[in-house]
Amino acid sequence: MERIIPMASSIRPSLSSLRFSGCSRLGMSLYSSNSSRRLSLLHLGSSVSQLQFFGLKTSKLFREEGSSVSVCAAGNMAQASNATTIENSLEWVKKDKRRMLHVVYRVGDLDRTIKFYTECLGMKLLRKRDMPEEKYTNAFLGYGPEDSHFVIELTYNYGIDKYDIGTGFGHFGIAVEDVTKTVDLIKAKGGTITREPGPVKGGKTVIAFIEDPDGYKFELLERGPTPEPLCQVMLRVGDLDRSIEFYEKVWSALRK
Repeated sequence: MERIIPMASSIRPSLSSLRFSGCSRLGMSLYSSNSSRRLSLLHLGSSVSQLQFFGLKTSKLFREEGSSVSVCAAGNMAQASNATTIENSLEWVKKDKRRMLHVVYRVGDLDRTIKFYTECLGMKLLRKRDMPEEKYTNAFLGYGPEDSHFVIELTYNYGIDKYDIGTGFGHFGIAVEDVTKTVDLIKAKGGTITREPGPVKGGKTVIAFIEDPDGYKFELLERGPTPEPLCQVMLRVGDLDRSIEFYEKVWSALRK
């Protein structure tokens, strides 16, 4: 069974929806900023590849009272006796077949965006459909077939060449084997780099941030080969606990 979760109104008209179906390697990050907790980050979804990448032995919601940061990946904590182990995560993936199907958002020039995603980010155009009676065209892109991979669905509405992205949408995460090489390619194609390649603050993972022709942000994360390079969607929320409760109850993707 599929469930379509409409995006919050703060994302404005550009980012439309996320579609879920009965488990994938893609994670969702929720970001909340307020006076008492400047940063809260939560990864939703079962992602064995992400656990291995971060070297984690536990994967659960981790909260530290009085801390400014909350993350679901608790790290190498041997004392967390009730935490989910890698082996349990693998067993979960075998049994749980739910997964994210695609994300839908609007662009002002479909061919320009397809060219950028295929030439700079290495995606493939999976299919394209024109709906003249409804005055829009869709294009589906990703790193593998729709029946096994999370994909991007671009929508071009006739006559509209620009959208207000708003403040609710953060970025997509894409795993690449060489961030610097990918950034050099994007620069050569005239792309916009908003953060040059380098280690993440407080860590060793090499990342970079770029923008597509419509201003949507992508984080490039340096990783080894993975079957699902499109690995993360980051959204900003106004009430983190409320959002966690929503995804736990409605999406049921986060297991404690």
